[in-house]
Amino acid sequence: MAILITLPRPSLLSADAPAFERDVAPLISARCLECHANTDPAGNLDLTTQQTLQQGGDSGPPLATTAAASLLMQRLLDGEMPPEKNGQSQALPESEIASFRSWLDAGAPWPAGRVLDPLEYTTAKRAGRDWWAWQPVRSPLVDAPPREQAIDYFIRQKLVEQHLTPAPTADRRTLLRRVTYDLVGLPPTADAVTEFERDESPEAYERVVDRLLASPQFGERWARHWLDVVRFAETNGYERDAVKPQAWRYRDWVIQAFNDDMPYDQFVTEQLAGDEVAQRSESSVIATGFLRLGTWDDEPNDPNEYQYERLEDMVHTTTTAFLAMTVKCARCHDHKFDAISQSDYYRIGATFWGGPIAHRQRQWNGGPTSEELGFDVLGWTDLSRDPTPLRLLKKGDAHRPLQVVAPGALSAVPTLEREFKSPPPESKTAQRRLQLAAWITDDQNPLTARVIVNRLWQHHFGEGLVRTPDNFGFLGDRPLHPELLDWLAADLVGGQWKLKRLHKLMVMSQTYRQSSLHPLQAEYAQQDAGNHAWWRAERRRLDAEQLRDTILLSSGRLDLRLGGPSFMAPINAEALEGLSMKSGAYQASPADETRRRSIYMFSKRALAVPFMAVFDSCDTTAPTGRRDVSTVAPQALTLLNNHWVQAECDALAARVIAAAMADEPRVTAAWRFALGRSPNDAERKFSLDYVLRMRSASSAADNPEQIVWGALCHTLINTNEFIYVD
Repeated sequence: MAILITLPRPSLLSADAPAFERDVAPLISARCLECHANTDPAGNLDLTTQQTLQQGGDSGPPLATTAAASLLMQRLLDGEMPPEKNGQSQALPESEIASFRSWLDAGAPWPAGRVLDPLEYTTAKRAGRDWWAWQPVRSPLVDAPPREQAIDYFIRQKLVEQHLTPAPTADRRTLLRRVTYDLVGLPPTADAVTEFERDESPEAYERVVDRLLASPQFGERWARHWLDVVRFAETNGYERDAVKPQAWRYRDWVIQAFNDDMPYDQFVTEQLAGDEVAQRSESSVIATGFLRLGTWDDEPNDPNEYQYERLEDMVHTTTTAFLAMTVKCARCHDHKFDAISQSDYYRIGATFWGGPIAHRQRQWNGGPTSEELGFDVLGWTDLSRDPTPLRLLKKGDAHRPLQVVAPGALSAVPTLEREFKSPPPESKTAQRRLQLAAWITDDQNPLTARVIVNRLWQHHFGEGLVRTPDNFGFLGDRPLHPELLDWLAADLVGGQWKLKRLHKLMVMSQTYRQSSLHPLQAEYAQQDAGNHAWWRAERRRLDAEQLRDTILLSSGRLDLRLGGPSFMAPINAEALEGLSMKSGAYQASPADETRRRSIYMFSKRALAVPFMAVFDSCDTTAPTGRRDVSTVAPQALTLLNNHWVQAECDALAARVIAAAMADEPRVTAAWRFALGRSPNDAERKFSLDYVLRMRSASSAADNPEQIVWGALCHTLINTNEFIYVD
């Protein structure tokens, strides 16, 4: 059975555009050029230019004086073209055949010098260069509201269109808990909640936001999000899983960059080319550890082929993190779904080709690096200012090299097309990465600002404006609020790429301050179950790091020291059985060191800490802009039975016992330490009754009071209120 797929009208062409551009070029590009283009067109028929069209192919000239007499129209009417695919007819709908007929009857006019290509237009099956993400950022004009109200302006427009109203403002405790977790990854203390609830001044919330943005814990929280995106780990993976010396310095660089509000364009540039920037320093060279964080096989079966595997990691991580494009899919062929050619993949790959992926692999697998870098850190630099040319590989096969590909960027943005220059005579590096960074951070790049503001929005609001934060391509989601996305992107660039001002703008908005509960929740959920219009706030579970840190904070044992080498968390012997080198392969740090924030936990690729893994900690093998969030039985069992959790509950119990002598004030202390608030009357009565029952059951134990209060504390950290943020 024939399946008719109607092409969308290209988004950039108006109704009064020339007929060829409006009606014919998109059809030829979408329907014909997959086979009839490039260096080896099917039937030797190339349809990319007027000259090659008129020349025809093996079957003769395709054009005639009328459509009825032309071979091209005969093939279309017979259903022979486009050919069947997977046993299904690709016959064109009548509207498209009519467009071809009108064009052929008019003499097949073709604009002088016009060259078509397969990646030009968006079709029903793939994105072209007219895809939304490749178009210039257009900041919509907001007539009335000032900048501080712009987010609510755009969100309310959509709500009105859908006949929805926003949820009421969240209560003050809920709001304080939400914004504190979002900005620093920890809950507010009970005293902080009480103070905020009593402060009725209009500036009270803004003062809280400013304080949190200035806190050193801000960088720790937001660095964790970025480390997910750059597949951060401190070992190589594979069987031996050797340590990457001083990888923790990159983590600390990211933390400091966020705390210092480093402009995002500088943040990008130093990670790609911190060894090549004019203000080169130890700090900027540490930033290039970004390129060294991937997995590393120290004994590949085929070293020549493996360097292309490493190249793929460079290309994939760079383009995913900064551009949200799946460029690695074009290693073997033109991208099946996006306007990314195979040449684009190798153009970007060539920017990294002068580095350690191509030479001296063993040395760069954690060996001495100060000879090239100038600093004894985990970093990246070119080993030659004139690296060996990179060749495009036929079907991605390292043993089938084709033509040399010059370094460059993606070709989907013609206005940003540029040739990479040779380095100046005094340069020791090729300076290709510096030029790639300049292309990525160009104010006119349509992707970079959109991608990072979308990442910020996702972590503040629970979902992104584009809900596939690592893929702005055809298989990703379209933006739910394209005007708002562009307004935020333009605001970022116009604000010298500073991120803290955007964080503040987002969390100060009324949209952010909504309750997660709506008076018309059931009704609205029927209309917009995914909350695409943001008619309420999203309720979110603590991630693995937040949960562990909150347990430590509740027990009073959280160590807030900043930076430095990572600690190794205790791991049960059973979990170590899978290691091939058990003897000395993993040694837990001293207990005092293991109470630091989770971002400082040593990340070993071949050995995930079980507590973190069960609560969906990040995969370290590939960029992850959005973690999986599961709800499974082992999570509840872990909070009930894990030895570390029980030990922290015992420490919390000791803290409660020390806080007061009588049961009632101890109950209040337990609630305030664990949940950041005092219990209400019903909760207090339940807790006291529970304490009495436990005391009766534990009277014969050696330390009954520790057991009693440990049980209550264990109960409190297993509540939804402890684990979720409204």
